[in-house]
Amino acid sequence: MEKIAIYPGSFDPVTNGHIDIIKRGLKIFDRIIVTILINPSKSLLFSLEERIHLLTESLSDIDNVEIASYHGLLVDYARQRGAHAILRGMRAVSDFEYEFQMALMNRKLDREIQTVFLMTGLRWIFTSSSIIKEAAKFGGDIESMVPPVVKVKLEEKLDVRIKHNGNGSSTDLI
Repeated sequence: MEKIAIYPGSFDPVTNGHIDIIKRGLKIFDRIIVTILINPSKSLLFSLEERIHLLTESLSDIDNVEIASYHGLLVDYARQRGAHAILRGMRAVSDFEYEFQMALMNRKLDREIQTVFLMTGLRWIFTSSSIIKEAAKFGGDIESMVPPVVKVKLEEKLDVRIKHNGNGSSTDLI
């Protein structure tokens, strides 16, 4: 039987940390369904269509990954898709309490759906979509933290243009 995991999130936008979790998750699972959970109460920079596009472009060279969206209970979606696991990345202890509560609730709702946690690689431990958006908003160099297509779309969306000196550090805003 194929081992399928759902990797849920808002992906506003997708980061290299997300991609790292997906690549490492594919060493455990045969297929990962990257699922944008629709949460109307969340304030987002990118539309659902933009996030799907950014994920599709960013993951185009990775096999066995599907991009989807869903509104409702995650365990219901996992069951519908034949997944037996929910893949979650954890950056720090601060993520643990929330993720632990969600895993316990999901287990209560469906004991057949397991939650698998992967620790974020040290290279990405400080990154989050929110922090990256904030840095980009003020002209910070985010090039190493997001796929190239995301960097371009963030700059367009935030109307930020960064001029770099020869060593790659930001020198001023244009």
